[in-house]
Amino acid sequence: MISSKYTWKVSENDISADFLKATKKYKLDELVSQILWQHGIREEATLADFLSSDLQNLHDPFLLHDMKKAVERILLAVENGEHILVYGDYDADGMTSSSVMKTALDELGAEVQVYLPNRFTDGYGPNLDVYKYFIENEAIDLIITVDNGVAGFDAISFAQNAGVDVIVTDHHSMPAQLPPAYAVVHPEHPKSDYPFKYLAGVGVAFKVACALLEYIPTEMLDLVAIGTIADMVSLTDENRVLVANGLKVLANTERAGLAKLMEIAGVDFETVNEETVGFQIAPRLNALGRLDDPNPAIELLTGWDEDETFEIAKMIDEKNVERKAIVEQIYKEASQMLTDEPVQILYKEGWHKGVLGIVAGRLLEQIHKPVIMLAEENGILRGSARSIDNYNIFKVLDAHRELFIAVGGHKQAAGMTLLLENIPALKQAMTDFITENELDMSGKSEIELAGKVQLGNLSLATIQNLAKLAPFGMDNPKPKFLIEDFTVVQARSMGKNNEHLKLKLEQEKMQLDAVYFGHGAESLEFEQAETALVGSLTSNTWNGNTSVQFMVEDAQAIGVELLDVRSRQINLPENLSRFANNEVKNDIIGEVLVLAEAPTDERGLNALTELFKTHEFKLIYFKDKVDKAYYLTGAGTHDQFARLYKVIYQYPEFDIRYKLKNLVDFLKIPEILLVKMIQIFEELGFVTITDGLMKVNKEAPKHEIAESSIYQELEKLVKMQELFALAPVKEIYQKLKGDTEI
Repeated sequence: MISSKYTWKVSENDISADFLKATKKYKLDELVSQILWQHGIREEATLADFLSSDLQNLHDPFLLHDMKKAVERILLAVENGEHILVYGDYDADGMTSSSVMKTALDELGAEVQVYLPNRFTDGYGPNLDVYKYFIENEAIDLIITVDNGVAGFDAISFAQNAGVDVIVTDHHSMPAQLPPAYAVVHPEHPKSDYPFKYLAGVGVAFKVACALLEYIPTEMLDLVAIGTIADMVSLTDENRVLVANGLKVLANTERAGLAKLMEIAGVDFETVNEETVGFQIAPRLNALGRLDDPNPAIELLTGWDEDETFEIAKMIDEKNVERKAIVEQIYKEASQMLTDEPVQILYKEGWHKGVLGIVAGRLLEQIHKPVIMLAEENGILRGSARSIDNYNIFKVLDAHRELFIAVGGHKQAAGMTLLLENIPALKQAMTDFITENELDMSGKSEIELAGKVQLGNLSLATIQNLAKLAPFGMDNPKPKFLIEDFTVVQARSMGKNNEHLKLKLEQEKMQLDAVYFGHGAESLEFEQAETALVGSLTSNTWNGNTSVQFMVEDAQAIGVELLDVRSRQINLPENLSRFANNEVKNDIIGEVLVLAEAPTDERGLNALTELFKTHEFKLIYFKDKVDKAYYLTGAGTHDQFARLYKVIYQYPEFDIRYKLKNLVDFLKIPEILLVKMIQIFEELGFVTITDGLMKVNKEAPKHEIAESSIYQELEKLVKMQELFALAPVKEIYQKLKGDTEI
């Protein structure tokens, strides 16, 4: 069934004339102006700030808490030749954060090395054993964390007590108790005056680099763009400026390894945008940290040896292919474990810990409930959580830290390690949070739409105008539109295993191609059912021609889906409710009905119409197999009856058991009709039939054929069969519902 995954909210367009006038100065069309208005940009001053990507608009890095203290300590370490460890994270944000910090320190001439913790042996954040190793064996004098640290109390306490200062640069949700670090540089620190709270880990590292170098190192912005987009932080204010400029640097990156990785990924360097990072670069970087040692990423992002970085890039791409296969397998297994409970905690021995966050995200999109995915090993569970908008997963977990060995994260995502025995208490805590906060968990997540559009109003110029709102991401989503009242003139599956759907839409003689990923199996439904589509606009170039394309993100059938499969060879699931032999098969009647056979008589028709009166279906397959197709023969013409009577009158006795076929061939009347005609003659007394021997009654009183009840029933049957075999399925449905007379 074509059913929407989200609740659609179409924004109101009450834009003011003054704002429209202001947007014209920036050559923005009305559609773009309306979107800006919906996003709360309603004054010319805020409009100018939003559209500007001037790096001079970046905030003073020294407004960040402890920045001055951190910079002075780092410069002192450089001056004294101290050994510095940059301790990062195993995801794309952590990799780019570490690379930015290393590059800045290298420029200052520091003695620096980088360590990215291994997801499987070290876990997330400061690891006590790793800190001990570097302090005791590598003579580290100063540790700088990037994209982690605020939750690393034990490891940081050990380092500080051992005389090694730790400077934390992080952006993750702050726990109630901060570690005793030498300095904590964090945009959300309660004592911070920093005007923008939503920097990614790489954003914080970049601000430290700016403060250390005393200028804005634009050559690092490609890394800043990757980490910021990958970590899905708010793409507003300062992040918008950083990413907008960073994408330009990325399109012309001079980093040998990064350029090779982009080439292998098939990146079009002419059209680099936030989707390039989100779908081609970041997944590959993350795949390395999910499956293996993440540290080669630092050489990839900071090294200049083309041969070495090329080999690393190839290895990373191979890891990404491996990651996809693992995700698919775990997703299939986890899907079978889902329950009706408001929160889902799924765990299994042998699951790969590195990809559980991806699977949790896919399940979240499917069921719209908080999901925790955990891998079990010797009674210890490790994994990730993903949550819906109105359920702050980190707040729940942080309030019950006694249940965890380790935990950290954001409002909608978290990572954790806990004992198997604590699962019931965790599930109870998560469920209690719903009750205590009176959360509505019954509905779908909401998706905000920029408005309803007509196909005739969409052009490449529309896309060019919308691009002025980019880069898109969190808090500045790519505009999504609603399309209704169109005809699907073509629907076909495409891609590997025909898993994707390609549609050609038509509205008032205007046509538009649409693509719906993952819905290739539903081509028949989209071809026949009336639907509404939600999605975004993009351009597609093929054979040198560029056209507008609609990328479908959600769809909803309008009314009941009525699918005509009368002339199709199609295998339908056996477990569906089926109407056959004048009755419904399967005890439980669901939302889907297969009308496998047309009724064979008035009793069957009454049973079917009664079913439609008492049950509301969402999807009906009209197979309508007709047993003995009288609608093709009709009920017999006057001439046919006359010819039959003439022949049998000439043969007072006729053995219909053995000579019926001869009579069929002679009269050129279909056998099923001829049998009915003989039965009618018998009913009217024109003939008698005994033991297969038909005799003419020459003394029979005169009767009209129409007087025969068999003939009357045959006429009704012909009419009913014509309806089920030939009428449009919508007409059949209306008649069965009683909207029109059968």
